[in-house]
Amino acid sequence: MYQPVRIAPSILSADFMNLGADIAMIEAAGAGFVHIDVMDGHFVPNLTMGVPLLKQLKAATSLVCDVHLMIDNPLTEIPWFIDAGADLVNVHAEALTADELVCAVAMIHEAGCKAAAALKPKTPVSALDPVIDRLDMALVMSVEPGFSGQSYIAGSDRRVAEVAARARAAGNESMLIQVDGGIGEVTAPLVAAAGADVLVCGNAVFKAADPALALQTVQAVADVARLTALAGGEA
Repeated sequence: MYQPVRIAPSILSADFMNLGADIAMIEAAGAGFVHIDVMDGHFVPNLTMGVPLLKQLKAATSLVCDVHLMIDNPLTEIPWFIDAGADLVNVHAEALTADELVCAVAMIHEAGCKAAAALKPKTPVSALDPVIDRLDMALVMSVEPGFSGQSYIAGSDRRVAEVAARARAAGNESMLIQVDGGIGEVTAPLVAAAGADVLVCGNAVFKAADPALALQTVQAVADVARLTALAGGEA
């Protein structure tokens, strides 16, 4: 059954002096997730937010708290973020061995949360193979992780299609595909047509003149592209 494309605004691009108002705005505008970028300055060259912010955020919204761990030691820190209120925990395949990735997904599921695994742009999609049959979501990065405001890497939609094909082959028809990086009104249709279900938007939403309208516009154009693709390319 078709599910509308959902938008996951990344609060890395929000106004931290008015974060509560920004969260209320995206929730009222119809966001499906709130995307929380956790960076440790080692796995990626930036430092961002952590457990204290997530705890306060969880108490302030009914949106799905989608925690993207861009860190070197996810096996250590996964329990911290689950305890703080994460609904979905996203770990990077590059930070873990294949066995550790299996362990991480099991740890997340055993705690009652949804499990996701992320890929940097140059990481082979096959890195998801050890867990693709049990993931709730896979994240295809369409920029190099670390900073907001980067431009979409051309061809990322082909990687989305490859992830979708591998999930189907593994019998995981319910797995969501998320795309993060340079997603806006122009690029959203590309990845949605390829099979993306959840689109992370940062500057395209929070830096827009009318953030709520921008969110709704990206969702609308992505939905049209996805439905057209499912209908076999008919307008």
